[in-house]
Amino acid sequence: MPSPLTFVATRRACYTGFVVQAIVNNIAPLLFIVFHTQFAIPVAELGGLAALNFGVQLLTDLAAMKVVDRVGYRRPVLLAHVLSVVGLVLLAFLPGIAPTPFLGLAAAVVVYAIGGGLLEVLMSPVVEHLPSPQEAKAAGMAMLHSFYCWGQLAVVVVTTGLLAVFGIGLWPLLPVFWAIVPLANLLVFARVPFPDTVPDEHRTPIRSLLGTPLFLFGLVLMLTGGAAELTMSQWSSFFAEQGVGASKAVGDLLGPGLFALLMGVSRFAYGMWGQRFSLEDLLVGSGAGAAVCYVVAATAPVPAVSLLACALCGLFVGLLWPGTFSLTSARFPLGGAGMFALLALAGDGGGTLGPWVAGVLAELASGPLAPLAAVLPADGDSGLRTALLLCAVIPAVFALTVLRVRRPIPVAA
Repeated sequence: MPSPLTFVATRRACYTGFVVQAIVNNIAPLLFIVFHTQFAIPVAELGGLAALNFGVQLLTDLAAMKVVDRVGYRRPVLLAHVLSVVGLVLLAFLPGIAPTPFLGLAAAVVVYAIGGGLLEVLMSPVVEHLPSPQEAKAAGMAMLHSFYCWGQLAVVVVTTGLLAVFGIGLWPLLPVFWAIVPLANLLVFARVPFPDTVPDEHRTPIRSLLGTPLFLFGLVLMLTGGAAELTMSQWSSFFAEQGVGASKAVGDLLGPGLFALLMGVSRFAYGMWGQRFSLEDLLVGSGAGAAVCYVVAATAPVPAVSLLACALCGLFVGLLWPGTFSLTSARFPLGGAGMFALLALAGDGGGTLGPWVAGVLAELASGPLAPLAAVLPADGDSGLRTALLLCAVIPAVFALTVLRVRRPIPVAA
């Protein structure tokens, strides 16, 4: 096997690949308030855009499940970056020229979501299969996923700063600006070496994985972990502005900005020192802590406390996704890229359903859920306090599922 030093540039490019995924997942939600005011797009349809993004990523995960191990990593990685660049550029221009602004936004989202889905499927197995000691695999996975958080934080801070300086009228320049990152990383990935995929004769078949209860529990963890992370991440900006009454700059920085920072801190900390602790114990505490944050964000009468709970949620959800990847890959070491695609499929399923369900629940707060909304603090009639309170069940289910599977189980072949 080649020396680990051979793949230093590959590892760094994978880190940047997660930054690219953070860009395509978070640029549109930061502009939700612009789309809502400038194009009169309703809250439910904004939730639909978030759901569309992760729904397309889900389908991409499904399509890539059997392809990547056969064609290798390089070509799908390059395609992912090309689609990310094109989708971001289309986000800037299509709303103004499409038959309706929502249709233009949706088309752009579809293009870059395919790129984001491929990145999600590819980056984790590439890093997992780079030469490194087995005991360092979980820490390496957490470190990789921390770069998603640093990318999200950069998107929030830079986008918020540019909007504050130049005004929301120039928002189309922002997606074009962020398209520079995947374009630059595309050139890097065209030159770096890649590890080999798992050969067919050694790879654990997908059918075998789906017939194993332990793996099915892993899919539940990915589903609830993805929903717990993305529901708060996608709606925290809108909640801060419409539900709590903060200005856009303050709302973005104290909502998704601080959320991303704390999520990155939790992943980075586990990457540095996580080998000293039980991953299962940390995941149980993380799920329970995230559930508490959802409840506090929904029920706190003081706006600053609600914002703080939204941000602290990032600290707790940070380990859910990479921790589940690590638990599963340790027990199924020959699962290959197909296994990672299936896990990502479940995670994107949660990332699709969570924000969409929250949007629907917010709309229902003015109808069937009005009695519940009436006992919660005011939220500018957005209904998001009601939605967040009910969505607290998602991270709670994650914690209970880890408790169910934490007993020692033999490693699969």
